Amino acid sequence: MTSGDVSQIVSEALWLIIKVGAPVLLISLVVGLVVSVFQTATSIQEQTLTFVPKVLSIFLAIIVLGNWMATEITDYINGLWGNLSVYIR
Repeated sequence: MTSGDVSQIVSEALWLIIKVGAPVLLISLVVGLVVSVFQTATSIQEQTLTFVPKVLSIFLAIIVLGNWMATEITDYINGLWGNLSVYIR
């Protein structure tokens, strides 16, 4: 296994992390922004008002996108196991 192989595996893993994590993070960001605008408009400064909608939206996003996320991760792992003989030469 060369350093190029290791670099490629790490690069693919980091790209997978970004690709799988980004939708959930973006949903959380949008919900947080909407709640913040609502809080500013109504002058309500309750701390739990930002926490609960974010948790619920993340939970819903994982329910909706979970199958796709699991498929992407298992495809990556299957690719690693499939090329294991090439890597260990």
